[in-house]
Amino acid sequence: MTELVIFDCDGVLVDSEGPANEVLSVNLSRYGLHLTPTECETEFVGGTMAGVGEEARRMGANLPDDWIDEIYTQIYARLAEGVDVIPGIPSVLDLLERHEFRYCVGSNGSEEKMRITLGQTGLWDRFSGAMFSAHALGVAKPDPDLFLAAARHFGADPAQCLVVEDSLTGVTAADRAGMRCLAYVPRGDGAAMRDRGASVIRHMSEIPGHLPV
Repeated sequence: MTELVIFDCDGVLVDSEGPANEVLSVNLSRYGLHLTPTECETEFVGGTMAGVGEEARRMGANLPDDWIDEIYTQIYARLAEGVDVIPGIPSVLDLLERHEFRYCVGSNGSEEKMRITLGQTGLWDRFSGAMFSAHALGVAKPDPDLFLAAARHFGADPAQCLVVEDSLTGVTAADRAGMRCLAYVPRGDGAAMRDRGASVIRHMSEIPGHLPV
């Protein structure tokens, strides 16, 4: 039985990772750290922006004290220009609703960011009242409490929750929460996520095969 499906947002519901990492790459280069967008994604995927700043400084970036506000402003402006829905997500949500599965978002991103990305893609209303943000809760993946808070909200048994993630950070949080996890890996082998207990999927159309429908 699956009592709740928890989706990560960036890279799972909307294709926002690419644009965000393009902005991050350009920004960090101004402060002496030269990474391609792909390298930014590899280094920082799944983390909080505070964690990105700490790691970037460790790698040699001379970031100003107000860097987090600066990078959020730049990334949000870029995302507002347009992002795509991950292929297959609308059909998966349709199926969940037909079979009366409850679902929500559990993201390290802010609600403001989700309003920008989900709002322009028609997904905001579908997740209304079912968004759990690390910014609001004060706890971020890989800590399991973000997912556990979602389960408590819905009165769901963590062992009967299914998480859909695209980062090792999120997969680790699901594992620590005692939840099943699908790792969306459209490219690469996903070995690290498998090692953490996730089942790897290549397309969102595979999700129904992991549900009792």
